Amino acid sequence: MQRFHYLGDVNLIGESLRYAAFLGGELVALLGWSSASLHNGPRDSYLGWEAVPKRANLHQVANNVRFLILPWISMPHLASRVLGANLRRLSRDWQVTYGHPIVLAETFVDSSRFRGTCYRASNWRCVGETQGFSRSGHVYRFHGQPKAVWLYPLTRDFNQRLRTIPAPTTMEQRMTLDVEKLPLEGKGGLFPVLNTITDSRKKRGIRHKMQSVLAVAVCATLAGAKSFIAIAEWAAEQSRETLFKLGSMRGKPPSERTIRRILRSVDAAELDRRTGAWVAQQVQLQGSALSVDGKTLRGSGDGDRGAVHLLSAIVHGSGTVVAQIAVGEKTNEIPCIKPLLADLDIKGAVVTADAMHTQRETARYIVEDKKAEYVFTIKDNQPTLRQDVETLRLEAFPPSTHNAG
Repeated sequence: MQRFHYLGDVNLIGESLRYAAFLGGELVALLGWSSASLHNGPRDSYLGWEAVPKRANLHQVANNVRFLILPWISMPHLASRVLGANLRRLSRDWQVTYGHPIVLAETFVDSSRFRGTCYRASNWRCVGETQGFSRSGHVYRFHGQPKAVWLYPLTRDFNQRLRTIPAPTTMEQRMTLDVEKLPLEGKGGLFPVLNTITDSRKKRGIRHKMQSVLAVAVCATLAGAKSFIAIAEWAAEQSRETLFKLGSMRGKPPSERTIRRILRSVDAAELDRRTGAWVAQQVQLQGSALSVDGKTLRGSGDGDRGAVHLLSAIVHGSGTVVAQIAVGEKTNEIPCIKPLLADLDIKGAVVTADAMHTQRETARYIVEDKKAEYVFTIKDNQPTLRQDVETLRLEAFPPSTHNAG
């Protein structure tokens, strides 16, 4: 992409996916999708979008920011064929990766270079041209090259879904976290934990203390934020008094770019280890249910190493991640469950996990060492145990307690 696309490669903004298209085992095309453009006049006019529904539903629009057919590939209708195949799976992939579907795709085509033939052949709609401005950070600059705006609906009711203001969900209600009730200073507070994390930045030009940005990120995560953008939006909605309480020097929220830069600069393992126990205390793990779940991070691999695989401890219902650990390339999730739960007080909690963790030593560790309970799935990886369950017909009566006869 960097070598052959006229715009080069790009850091994809917000929620994003990259695709590689193969034909007969040969790489023929590359595509990049990112979060939708915030300001897109022709699109907003076409949808009849007002500010409130746009803010609520913009995440359901994806922007095709890059599309490259490799220059040595020559095949009639290949571009529209690749684009069509990508569109058929885009919403499903977005649902799996980010937990919500995509109902509308958008793209910008430089009319001085291209006619948008492949988009027209794939039934996209040209809804107008931009005014010739581009965004650089928080500033829009006039470049004098308007671009055609093309849209592709992925559902028949896309307009209705994008113009409907959704009812508040449990997650949105949790975004109203009361910071005043959280222990921030003194023994058991958040700042004593964050002050142990090293700031590698140079002192000149610093506008936000690292501990303040980390405090914002932790509190936003407790409130339900799951991305850099969501953390920045949560911060922007807080009062000056709340931001001062979270360590802000000027009572102003950090930008998404600042949050992203600082969180990427710190040692993720150290941050998880030091803040996980504090977060766990706030969500009261004792007596709750905790899910142990592994997930491979999309796009985290490169040519020299595989994708990053994380094992996480997640609170049922709220979805709060209270601990996570990277699974090494030369091991698997099974031996990682002990260090994952080591610093968590889960006495009386119920730990759930998939069939991989249905292991005798894991069960012993949870019950005897952590004083918790477990619910494991039995599949073919434990054939003897599964046969015992089927023979005893354990589904015919409820589980017994330790003291049951």
